[in-house]
Amino acid sequence: MCGLVGIFDLRGERSVSPRLLTAMNDRLAHRGPDGGGTFIAPGVGLGHRRLSIIDIEGSPQPFLSADERIALVFNGEIYNFQELRPELQAAGYRFRSQGDTEVLLHAWQHWGPDCVTRLRGMFAFALWDSGRQQLFIARDRLGKKPLYYAELADGHLIFGSELKALMMHPGLDRTIDRTAVADYLAYNYVPEPKSIYAQVRKLPPAHAMLVERGKAVAPRAYWRLRPEEGVPSEQAAAIEAFNSRFAEATRIRMISDVPLGAFLSGGVDSSGIVATMAGLSPQPVNSFSIAFGSKQFDESEYAQAVADRYRTHHVSWRVDPDEFDQLDRLVEVYDEPFGDSSALPTLRVCALARGQVTVALSGDGGDELFAGYRRYLWHQREEQIKGRIPAAIRRPLFGALGALYPKMDWAPRYLRARTTFQELAWDETDAYFHSVSVMGDAMRSRILSRDFQASLQGYHPKELVGAALCEAETDSPLLRAQYADIKTWLPGDILVKTDRASMAASLEVRAPLLDHTLAEWAFGLPDDLRIRGGEKKYLLKKAFEPLLPHDLLYRPKQGFVMPIAEWFRGPLAGRMSGALVSPHLAQTGFFDMAQLQRIGEEHRSGRFDHSATIWTILMFEAFMRREMTGALGEGAAVNA
Repeated sequence: MCGLVGIFDLRGERSVSPRLLTAMNDRLAHRGPDGGGTFIAPGVGLGHRRLSIIDIEGSPQPFLSADERIALVFNGEIYNFQELRPELQAAGYRFRSQGDTEVLLHAWQHWGPDCVTRLRGMFAFALWDSGRQQLFIARDRLGKKPLYYAELADGHLIFGSELKALMMHPGLDRTIDRTAVADYLAYNYVPEPKSIYAQVRKLPPAHAMLVERGKAVAPRAYWRLRPEEGVPSEQAAAIEAFNSRFAEATRIRMISDVPLGAFLSGGVDSSGIVATMAGLSPQPVNSFSIAFGSKQFDESEYAQAVADRYRTHHVSWRVDPDEFDQLDRLVEVYDEPFGDSSALPTLRVCALARGQVTVALSGDGGDELFAGYRRYLWHQREEQIKGRIPAAIRRPLFGALGALYPKMDWAPRYLRARTTFQELAWDETDAYFHSVSVMGDAMRSRILSRDFQASLQGYHPKELVGAALCEAETDSPLLRAQYADIKTWLPGDILVKTDRASMAASLEVRAPLLDHTLAEWAFGLPDDLRIRGGEKKYLLKKAFEPLLPHDLLYRPKQGFVMPIAEWFRGPLAGRMSGALVSPHLAQTGFFDMAQLQRIGEEHRSGRFDHSATIWTILMFEAFMRREMTGALGEGAAVNA
């Protein structure tokens, strides 16, 4: 796990400032504390920070070809490099190192831009080929490794692993993208390909760019998640196939020249990974978990049961749920507004693990690939009902019932008939957007100023979900919902949360369940092996039954959550009130400040739970405060 930066002249071969390139690169020192370097040629500069994992001494970066015509900077891991190496050797390529970096360089030489289709792993990389006069930039299929880029007014392309590196460039225009603000308020994150700044884009997952001077910068997709053919539909055969694939995906992620461990939350996915690692390793597994002082939010007893069963070297850090001392650090870690409150415990468990290991395996992706969220079950049932009732009857009937039924957002989903009626009246895009949005249309309309809403010119955040649902190319509502999450929520929230939190601690995190070949296989499963009899993640749980306690597998899903509703009525009440009257929000002109104050009063009184909305606003206020005070954490923009 590393960090990379680059500057490329799209118009000619103007010299790159070594000082500026180094400043951008050093801004990512947390991603690579073991070393750093830069490469400069006419019109191009590349920088790299290294966290040594494999071939610790033999693959310094930027990595140059033997003839020095190609320079490569690479963040991530290529898990099949040991398979590609003999194939490239047979083609005549000679190796000077033992790691995956040189394999990637020779893969480019041999296959050109198609090299990405041969890679199995998590990666973002950039290489400059002076012979071809081409810059090639690529990102892994599911978006585990990040890459930001911006075309500047002076004709330079700049890019980097985190937004903070680009912010060091004095030519970056930091005008806020208002549609990105609308997206953030709806989803709690800024989704690809947008960033919070209008000039900066994120290279989407499974995309690459072949950049040449004088030509437009245009990302292209090289992969799309489609179901693998021939996946068993019979339960026993499917379990056998899953066990084999999952064991392999875990095994290749255990290759490391530095200490390795795993997160162990006490949930199904992380517990299954620890159990599988224990069966593959002759040494006890290092496992790490966070315990909370409040029983309502604590899963540590389940984590400890797995640790005891597999005799792991288990380290648990008990924190009081009222500890939020890292609140102000979130903006520094995430760079742009990020409203997932579970980022706080994620930061803690990454810091805990880094005290013992350099690499940790996580359970990310299990819910998205094997249907673990409750919203999947509701979406599947609602779409099945819609299919039986003509829209001309369904929309007015359920629309009227939704309007008449009392609003009970505080209640469990099965008691919120109004929500169900509304979603039955809506089309699939509106209904699923309502399921995944943190702040609904009514609340956004309430708190946003009229001028801001008018400036959106009709843009609605649901367009993101709608496009993903349409792209899914399946008749299964369940698969469409999962696909939409894999295109939006997974790379925009879950993987951003893990990447930034782990890199803040200089920890590499690997996710076996997000192996792209396993993802293709999982998408070929029939619906009744995903959800059966109301049981979510059915196949995964059945496969893990021999490995894990029954009460762990079949207890209600808890999640990695924080008690923010109580915080805002207690120790964070003052912080909440201050944020909702903040001059940094008022100066944007984005918000109706009187309405912000009212939602704070309503929450504090206990009449309503506005905690999700308030947390989202709190994080946005912290971001805007940093923007307006000019603070960039460790540095400031550097003049060339």
